Amino acid sequence: MAEALIALGGNVGDVRATFDKAIANIYGMTQGELLARSSDYATPPWGETQQDRFVNACVAIDTALDPHALLFTLHKIEKRFGRDRAQERRWGPRTLDLDLIAYADAAIDRPDLKLPHPRLFERAFVLVPLVEIRPDATIGGRSLKDALAGLSTDGIERLPDRV
Repeated sequence: MAEALIALGGNVGDVRATFDKAIANIYGMTQGELLARSSDYATPPWGETQQDRFVNACVAIDTALDPHALLFTLHKIEKRFGRDRAQERRWGPRTLDLDLIAYADAAIDRPDLKLPHPRLFERAFVLVPLVEIRPDATIGGRSLKDALAGLSTDGIERLPDRV
């Protein structure tokens, strides 16, 4: 078993309800166990800014799948929730985005999979929920807290817990 960190995002539909269902799919379909789930955060759009705000969160799971099988499964879950990677605009609106951020200590640099996620340290919308669930973690030799301290968190707000 290995710990994997996964970022969730979306800005189409009832994203928080989608997250609840997607997370159940994640640990169910990855032969895994949910170790931690962050709060949900409202965040400004990144890349393409003329769209609705996103909701972002992170989970930590323990999984028996290897990194490639895990990524394949995450893409399958996205599709189940209406995402069509072939037809969407880069950084555009989406029902669900699942990014494999890190997998144990794996360092992979292949066209189909790069770990740790290559833009992790540029994205406060990923680091804020990630630091919430893994405050003392380092990825690729870099402290998540230190990386977050170097970024603006303007416009990122923790959403109230849902009942």
